[in-house]
Amino acid sequence: MQLYLSGRLSQYLLLLACVAGIAGLLASRALIAIAPIVGVVAAMANPGLRRALPHYFRNGAAMRAAAVPAFLLFTGLYTSDWPVWRHELFRDLTWLAVPLAFTLAVPLVGWQRRAVGSAFVLGTAAVGLATLGQYLLNPAAANEAIRIGQNMPAITHVFHISFGVMLALAFFGALLLRRDRRAGPLLRTVLLAAAVAAALTLHILAYRTGLLMLYTGLLAAGLRLLIRRNLAVGIALLLALGVGPWLAYQSLESVRQRISSSIWDVQQFTLGHDINDYSLARRLAAIKTVEAIAGEHWLLGVGPADTRAAMKAQYEWKDFGLRPGNQVEVHNQYLQALLGGGLVGLLLLLAVLLWPLRHGWARRSPSIGFFILIQATVMLVDAPLDLQVGLNLFVFGYGFLVVATERRAQKSRVG
Repeated sequence: MQLYLSGRLSQYLLLLACVAGIAGLLASRALIAIAPIVGVVAAMANPGLRRALPHYFRNGAAMRAAAVPAFLLFTGLYTSDWPVWRHELFRDLTWLAVPLAFTLAVPLVGWQRRAVGSAFVLGTAAVGLATLGQYLLNPAAANEAIRIGQNMPAITHVFHISFGVMLALAFFGALLLRRDRRAGPLLRTVLLAAAVAAALTLHILAYRTGLLMLYTGLLAAGLRLLIRRNLAVGIALLLALGVGPWLAYQSLESVRQRISSSIWDVQQFTLGHDINDYSLARRLAAIKTVEAIAGEHWLLGVGPADTRAAMKAQYEWKDFGLRPGNQVEVHNQYLQALLGGGLVGLLLLLAVLLWPLRHGWARRSPSIGFFILIQATVMLVDAPLDLQVGLNLFVFGYGFLVVATERRAQKSRVG
């Protein structure tokens, strides 16, 4: 009872939800499902819940997240695939549960937030090193797999695109956590080692999407330094961006194989060859397919639950020579939002992603800046929100960084 009345029970449950969420992202789908539930329990355990409830509705980030399942409810008016619609509605409850936890539970204090950030960074780096060890057991076979367009998943079976994004986030997260004055020398050393491990894993395993996130973030950091007139460091970083990929290409067989296979892959589509065995070529065919559908359903889309059926129907008109098993969905979150929700769905996605940057509290936070940049970039080359791990990675980061920061900013204004 004392724990409850002091608010520590709510706070500890929120901390537990964060740790369970990280463990779920790295290793266990069961924990991914449990973590949001624990977060809601943490919110309910707040002794000041009645006073805190109005703050949830005043939190713009939380309200935009809540608009996602609300829009899905609206699409029930014109959906035709009810089983998929019900499944999508259940998945989208994450958009409600996580922001609810970060606005209504007793907030984490500084050391707890550092612990959560460090757990994500160190856990991701550890899984990366273990996966790297698996690669080094038989690099010739792994490089041959890369040559034909395959990717090595994380040793814990996390999908390679999601894991690449996590490695990029861990790299920048480690460097930002090291800047915290309250981080001790040992923690700073371990965080630096984790950043190096994340970068090495991305390069040696040649995770194409993860490398794009890494170099996009570094380019943004270099340009930010130049804008702030830190010319020496900014120019040095931009020069390193040119030298780094060249060194990786010269020294790593996996990188050479990845670049060669990617170029060959795209050429098969542009030359009109058989593209059944080529990943990028099939994605380009999917983009053309979505363009044809979106042109007819530009306002409200076909419905998020009906995208797969709409793609299948369009492939029947023009299949690009693809066998049914190779007719993939579009690997672009913006086009996926346009397909499922039309212009309304696309604007909703952009609002969730970019609207926080209108506020000074978000622009002043490098963590929020890197998170939004990396997520916005990965959505150009994949549809991460369509996978459970990608959805939970985004919503957890959104709640932990954006929703919680807006809550602190509102509290400081009131104070």
